[in-house]
Amino acid sequence: MKLNDIHIRDPFILLDGGKYYLYGTRCIGGTAPGFDVYISDDLDEWSDPKEVFRQHGGFWSDRDYWAPEVHRYKDKYYLFASFKSETKCRGTQILVADNPCGLFHAHSETPITPSDWECLDGTFYIGQNGAPYMIFCHEWVQINDGRMCAVRLSEDLKNAAGEPFLLFAASEPGWAIKESKTFVTDGPFMHRLLSGELLMIWSSFSGNGYVEAVAYSDNGEIDGKWKHKDELLFSKDGGHGMIFTAKTGELMFIMHSPNKSPDERPILTRIHEMNGTLHIS
Repeated sequence: MKLNDIHIRDPFILLDGGKYYLYGTRCIGGTAPGFDVYISDDLDEWSDPKEVFRQHGGFWSDRDYWAPEVHRYKDKYYLFASFKSETKCRGTQILVADNPCGLFHAHSETPITPSDWECLDGTFYIGQNGAPYMIFCHEWVQINDGRMCAVRLSEDLKNAAGEPFLLFAASEPGWAIKESKTFVTDGPFMHRLLSGELLMIWSSFSGNGYVEAVAYSDNGEIDGKWKHKDELLFSKDGGHGMIFTAKTGELMFIMHSPNKSPDERPILTRIHEMNGTLHIS
């Protein structure tokens, strides 16, 4: 398969053991209860999908299986993803497996995000002091002005190790506009520049639709004051991206574009650091 043959949103690539593993949100009515992985040696040819997690009778969520990310941490593989049910708020839960192909099973007993918050798009970050964190979105459907939040995790990633704290609100950037009467926060991903500056790429809406933006911490850590770059990383109806380093050593960026179903596809390109920010090559 080629990337254009793969119909997913919110793509995420893990490089492990010389192979690339691509995960994303299934685009089958938006509620397909499971996650797949596509495998490649070269970022060009991809395998057919292999299911890595499926709904089963003991799992609480029956809808909105969104935005899976897989991170290697202490010789295990942890899948962060959003889930929802008719009676429970959407939240990010952590799953675990012994290899990138799973099958993954629940690691945290419940979502890490607060039970009375509508949340999504949890991503993993390890601070310079080695402390694990999850960055996530407190969803605009509940609070209108979406918030980007973080919470410290226990060392075993099974629980929150403190209360969530605010990083910034969706309305803060000068380019931000309302989408359906709300300000949106989507798809955070952390990246540290070679200079040491800590960036976050994330998605929202501007005058040109769905976009990929860059924020940065003024102290180089998660607890700094977060400020926003005026220049958007991508402003042409695409986003929810992430960054990884290819086997060649090149920095790569992947997102979905366009943002309209059923046309969205993974878009892969080179990205580079320049003048304290990121630019798509």
